[in-house]
Amino acid sequence: MRLHFTLSPNQQPVPFAYQHFLTGAFHKWLGHNPQHDDISLYSLSWLDGGFMKNGALEFPCGARWFISFHDDTLAGSIIDHTLADPEVCCGMHVARIAQQQTPEFGDNYTFKVGSPVLAKSKEIDGKVKHYIYSDPEADATLTATLRHKLDRAGFGGPHNQATVSFDKTYRYPKTKLVAIKDTRNRTSVCPVTVEGTREAVAFAWNVGVGNGTGSGFGSLL
Repeated sequence: MRLHFTLSPNQQPVPFAYQHFLTGAFHKWLGHNPQHDDISLYSLSWLDGGFMKNGALEFPCGARWFISFHDDTLAGSIIDHTLADPEVCCGMHVARIAQQQTPEFGDNYTFKVGSPVLAKSKEIDGKVKHYIYSDPEADATLTATLRHKLDRAGFGGPHNQATVSFDKTYRYPKTKLVAIKDTRNRTSVCPVTVEGTREAVAFAWNVGVGNGTGSGFGSLL
């Protein structure tokens, strides 16, 4: 399930590192729910429709934003809480909500990304290693994360054999350093291909790929 939000124009400049505001709004609307502390079976896009001005972002015509989640039963509660408290950040509020059911993608689909993809793992010494689209370990890291989420969502059998890989044919991949509060993350802006059962591919569209999907990374278009 995907919820598309149309936001009103901003009243104050939007900082480049605004993603934590979106996460805060989402959890406010999610309410008391075990998914707060569990692995993120949901994904959040970035804001669309703005431009840079004087060291910040402006959305004079409003913004578009979406959230997706595996558990369709969350939709009603999220919508109710959003209507009751539509404020997001910087004077922007939700003006319109549209629901989108999960499409059929088949067993192999290349997705554009709605937000940069974060692939990381913890080393033996405890340090965190970030992988970008060109690193040999990147695809295996993305695959392991999706399979872990499939397991946690109760998918067994052939479903948790799904794979994720960066699209090697894409001509313009790039990296982006993203700061979420005090944490700097090296991410990739590059389409990804998900292969597996139809259910697994559709699941990926909802929960995103890579790490930090609940913080605004790895959402899929």
